Parts: sequence; C-alpha cells; structure tokens
Amino acid sequence: MKKKWFSLVSFVMILSLFLAACSGNKQQTSTPKNDSNGEATSEPKAGGVVTYAVDQAPEGFFDPAFLGSLIDSEVQKFMTEDIYKVDDNLKYVPNLATWEISEDKKTYTFKLKQGVKWHNGEELTVEDWKYALEVLAHPDYDGPRFNYVENIVGAKEMKEGKADHISGIEVIDPYTMKITFNEVRINNLENLWPTPMPRKHYEGIAVKDLSKSDQVRKNPVGLGPFKVKSMKPGEYIEFERFDDYWQGKPLLDGVVVKVIDPSVAAGALEKGEIDLLAIRPADLEQVSKIPHVRVEEANGVSYSYVGLRFGHRDQKAMKSVADFEKFKDQNLRHALLYAINRDALVNAYMAGKAKVTNTVIPSTFWVAADPKELNDYKYDPEKAKKLLKEAGYVDKDGDGFVEDPSGKKFTISFGHYAGPATFEGRAQAIIQSWRDIGIDAKLATGSLIEFNLYNEMKDNDDPSLEAFFGSWYVGADPDPTALWGSHAEWNYGRYVDEEGDALIKETSSEKAFDDAYRKEAFVKWQKHFNEKLWALPLWEVIDLYAVNNRLQGVHINALTSLNDVHKWYVAE
Repeated sequence: MKKKWFSLVSFVMILSLFLAACSGNKQQTSTPKNDSNGEATSEPKAGGVVTYAVDQAPEGFFDPAFLGSLIDSEVQKFMTEDIYKVDDNLKYVPNLATWEISEDKKTYTFKLKQGVKWHNGEELTVEDWKYALEVLAHPDYDGPRFNYVENIVGAKEMKEGKADHISGIEVIDPYTMKITFNEVRINNLENLWPTPMPRKHYEGIAVKDLSKSDQVRKNPVGLGPFKVKSMKPGEYIEFERFDDYWQGKPLLDGVVVKVIDPSVAAGALEKGEIDLLAIRPADLEQVSKIPHVRVEEANGVSYSYVGLRFGHRDQKAMKSVADFEKFKDQNLRHALLYAINRDALVNAYMAGKAKVTNTVIPSTFWVAADPKELNDYKYDPEKAKKLLKEAGYVDKDGDGFVEDPSGKKFTISFGHYAGPATFEGRAQAIIQSWRDIGIDAKLATGSLIEFNLYNEMKDNDDPSLEAFFGSWYVGADPDPTALWGSHAEWNYGRYVDEEGDALIKETSSEKAFDDAYRKEAFVKWQKHFNEKLWALPLWEVIDLYAVNNRLQGVHINALTSLNDVHKWYVAE
C-alpha cells in the first residue's frame, strides 16, 4: 500500500481517519510484567538497542509531508512528533499543543508547549508549523498531502498561485496560532496537517526541491525521541537516543529499523535478531512456537480491496477524469465480486486472520454499517455468470471467454505488488476466479511488481493496472474523502461520483455534530458505495505482532505497536 494515512494509504498517510468510540475493539497492551523466563522484571531501566523489522524497503522520506507508504510512516514514528495524538479510544488529544474552538466552530486557537527541541537544538515555534502548512499549499509542492490543508481559508488560493501565504493562518506569538477553516466540519481538526517542519533546517531549499533534498532524504531533523544516526537504503536505518526529547530522555540507547525478506522473518525472530515485527498470517503458526516471543493481535483499521480503473488524474487541475470505460457497467462490477471466494482466500492465504467485508469502513468504527444493511456479495459464480450475460458479456467465438457488448475481446490486466510467497497465490486466485466465470484475466506485467514501483505505477495511472490489489490504513478518523472522494489523489480508480461526494460531505457537516445523524450519514454513503462498487472490498485485517520478551514497555492499540517508544526498555 502506498498512500494514506495514511494511507494507501494513507498512509498512508497518510495519513488521518478512525472512530470515536471503540466498542468491541480487541486491543492488546504489552506491559512490563514478565521477562523471557516468565519471571517478574525489575523497574524499567536505561540502555540497550532493539531491532524493529519491516518487510518492505521504505521509500526513503524522513518528513511525513512526502511519504506515500505505511512503511515510511512507521519508520518516522521514531523521530517525528505531531500537534495532536490519538489515544486508545481513538480520540484526538493534545500532544505538542492544546487548542480552543471558537463559538462558530470555524477558528481553532493552538497553544504550543514551550521548550520543545528539534534534533538540531532549535526550539519549536508555531512558525515551523505554519511553514509546514504553507509548504503543503505551495504550487510547487509535489507530495500527496494538500488535502490536509485545503479546508483552511486561503489555502486553495495559495495552491492556485493567487496568494503567497494562507490567509486563514494567524500567528499571535511564537507559541500561539489561529487557524480558520472555510466551513464548519466535525473533523476539521482530524483533517488538519499535524506535523511541523524544521523551518531553519530547510532554509534556502525551494519547495519543488524539498522531497529530493538531503535534509529530507539523508540528514533529517525531527522532534521525536530518536534521531537518525546512519542508514543504508534498502537495508537499515539506525536511530540513536535524543537526550533533549521533550517528554524526557528515552530509556533505550537506540533502535535499528531493519529491512528483512518476509521469508526469513520467523527464523530471524527465533534467532533473536528481531525484537518487534508486524507479522503476516502465514507466519503465525511458526512464530507462535518460539518460546521467547509473544504474539499479540488487535482489531486494526486496515482493509484490502481490488481497485478498478475508470480514468486518469489531471494533476494540474487535481481532478479525476473518467475516460476509461471498461468497468462502467455496474452488473459487471457486481459479477467480479461475486466471482471471488473471499472466505477461501482468507483461510488459504491469511490463516483466517481477516474478516470478509462489504464496506470500506472497518467494523472497529462506530459508524460502520451493520452488515445486514449491505449487499453481501457472497461467493456465487453462477450469479456472476448470469450478471455478465444480462450485461451483454457473452462468449461469441467459443473460446471460453466472453466478449464485451460490442463484440470485442474482453480482458482484464490485474496488478499486485511483490511480497511473501502467499501474495503470488492470492493474486493468481483472484485472476482464476474471473477466468472461471469466463473473463480472460491476466497478471499485469506478467509477474508481481516491486512495491515502490507498483506505487509509482498507480500514481501515474499506468495502463497495465486496469484492476489492482490495494490496501488502506484508515487511521483514527473514518472520513472516506482521502481515498474515495472523486478527486482525491489516492482515488486510484479515478472514478467520478458526485452523488457519493455529496453523501461523504454530510458525514462531516455541521449536522454531523449529532452522533445519530453522523452514523446515519455514514451508513447512507456505505450503502451507496456497496451498490456502486467503485472498488471491490475484500477483507478487514487483524493486526498481528511478534514481540521478543526482552523488549518491554510496548503498547499496542488498534492503530500501531509504535506508541510511546521512548518508554521501551530491555529486560535482560
């Protein structure tokens, strides 16, 4: 997954976006109670280095404004800090700043903590945050985060080159700043970019050059508990303790983020080479047998889907252009989902550690629709064939595969990124599902695609990705705008759905300050998406983590295992 927050994320990043009440959420917390022998540990102590592993190479951005993958987001949790954070109940709470909201709910006044230091010794001021917000609104900004400032008064004017600053930002003093939004929305805060930039560190670098600069790529400066000491792209990043961290000196001397091949993850855990790793379901059985490793799971905020191509993105106008008609027939889209045995895929390739879903709002959210309110799309290849026939997709030349309604050969080029061995099986299973109902489907480029290249192909609307496997990390605010809004940068399908956009807007409108109204608005949009099927929902992911017992203080919730990393310590 590339963007979000976020997403692919978003996360990213990206990348924002999750619940307000966490009913039914299965969260786990690793508390410093036992050592590797099961005996009570002493009080947390200082010293030691631990290894955190990732099984995809980061893209190499050390400023959140430019990242596009969840992997980079994880890496940055060791070295960055935000204005707010999200607690275990998925509520946004103060971190670097507190805030007050005006009576008309449009203006937020933020008050920064004083004495917070950047890794270069400079003190954090609101000018650093203002600078970050205006970088995102700059016409030359080449990252994917403009949506985090576009609701501020004057941000669009700056983006269009009609202004040289965001008029809705007012600096009161070095620690106080007012931000005024265009309209009242219940999640204005959640959709506001929270990460300051080290203004003086970036001094003299043009916005168009920032993402490629050494300051972002090789010599980053952050506010977090650890600072970059050394790195070897594609292999490791070494962090060392930042003694002037605003929440107190971290306990560990450092953390090494190590890139590993997924096929050796279990072995590395067994040998003690890794202290913490988000594991894939295929490794669960083997990892569970390692005596010095504990496995923890949480109902998370990620899901997987099959994206469908409807057009391309006009980057200059920042709009989707729906000019690719292959999937315009709704019955065809329904048939594609009915054809996939999602339960079988979950059992075969995810060890049962996922839940089939028919919506793109994970069930962890209180605004998720009741499954009974949605079309189920339970595996039914005969129904899929019937829908194809009704839509005019029939086999006219007797080769076993359908032609489209105009009589032309109909094929689907399906893309999937590279990873563990199970990814190949999963991709081929989806392709075979469509071939079984008479659709000539094939693997784009003939093989799985390297992760970062795959993300670039989606960004650039590569024509070989007519359909593609995607994953999205929602975050703490369930607002679907960043991925499913018609003109969102991460709407990789590039569909245009004005009715859906209007329904999405209602989920964050002034009326949505009423919980019942907001829930109803979310359900209406989910029903609409569930019927339109602009993408094919597959499953929600259950997050799995392997933790070496020597590593204590790890706190896992629905969002991440990288909470309060300054409190981690080694129990030998």
